[in-house]
Amino acid sequence: MPQENTGKWVEVSAKDLSFNPFTLIDKEWMLVTVGNPEQHNTMTASWGGFGVLWKKYISLIFVRPQRYSIKFLEQEEYYTLSFFDKQYRQALAYCGSHSGREVDKDKETGLTARFDLPAPYYEQARIVFVCRKIHGQTLDPSGFLDHAIDPENYPQKDYHKMYIGEIIQVMMKED
Repeated sequence: MPQENTGKWVEVSAKDLSFNPFTLIDKEWMLVTVGNPEQHNTMTASWGGFGVLWKKYISLIFVRPQRYSIKFLEQEEYYTLSFFDKQYRQALAYCGSHSGREVDKDKETGLTARFDLPAPYYEQARIVFVCRKIHGQTLDPSGFLDHAIDPENYPQKDYHKMYIGEIIQVMMKED
């Protein structure tokens, strides 16, 4: 079991953050977590983004229709994006390769879900973005300008649903 990240949570301003979003999402991965204390799910993601849209700081997440998390994303108003230190890589790999329909990911990974923010997140994370859904839409392949995208990424035609979330809170672990 990896050593716990035991720092104190502090709220920080999104505009004051300094990180490489390409490395953070593509190389380090994130957990997208949604639900409530009675039932929640998390999934590992390495596709997504951060930016500014409609005068808001936003996150972009993409979820295939067969993922268990889609049910929760459709029901709930908020989701979190949690980023971890390297020692949690195995837990993130597990959460990305097992369905919450069949296993209790928290139990299997030893991650501790917390429910004191508008959406669940994990105690072991080092940074958490709390996001309020402001748009959701399934990707339309007729909009792909690069025609290689569809056959390379969607051989089963299971197009991702994109969610845009307003970042309403950022929490970081203080050492």
